[in-house]
Amino acid sequence: MTFCQTNGEKLLHGKIVVDSGNVGGVTIINLVNEKTTISDGNGEFFILAKAEDLLVFSSVNLEYYRRIIEEEDLKTAVLTIKMTAKITELEEVIVNKHPEINAVSLGISAKGIKHYTPAERKLYTANSTPVDALLNLMSGRTAMLKKNLEVEKKERLLAYIGALFDDEYYTSTLRIPANYIKGFQYYCIEKEEFAASVRSKNKTTIKLLIVSLAKTYNKIIADEN
Repeated sequence: MTFCQTNGEKLLHGKIVVDSGNVGGVTIINLVNEKTTISDGNGEFFILAKAEDLLVFSSVNLEYYRRIIEEEDLKTAVLTIKMTAKITELEEVIVNKHPEINAVSLGISAKGIKHYTPAERKLYTANSTPVDALLNLMSGRTAMLKKNLEVEKKERLLAYIGALFDDEYYTSTLRIPANYIKGFQYYCIEKEEFAASVRSKNKTTIKLLIVSLAKTYNKIIADEN
């Protein structure tokens, strides 16, 4: 089969490996172009991606894993993804952890068709006709959907910086206490300049800004204590 490659995208061939556990049925989502696929019984998968795209891997029996695609990854014949078996009780498994999985993201749509995120799709549907738009505006549903869209956008920013820096970077380099890491991440994405650099995936600017924000945030912590 031949696939068209646009905007630097390539059909990436990957293989999931684990020390023990089932590598089949792992859900792989590209959070940038919203393409989704599932690994076969041997852990192999194919997905459209380009440099700087963020892939997330999830399975009920494997630990959640995130990977930012680099230029070198696209040159590899088979990209190896090492995952870890999950040790957790059944009641702790989160059902539908990835609401991004939807009918649109399960295939490659015709060129020119806009791909909506779940929150964008709900807002679009709410305003699809003049009657719907008026009723949803009067009921307050439109306002609620707009808030949900903003939350979704922030979650995407959090997912990106979560994959870009590990916990040791926060604690050792930025001196952020371990129990304040998540709060610091939210603090960062609330700053428009930082959020804009994340949306543009400018790693150099992100690293410069996060150091400055860490100094301010640590001072806030010190003042509160």
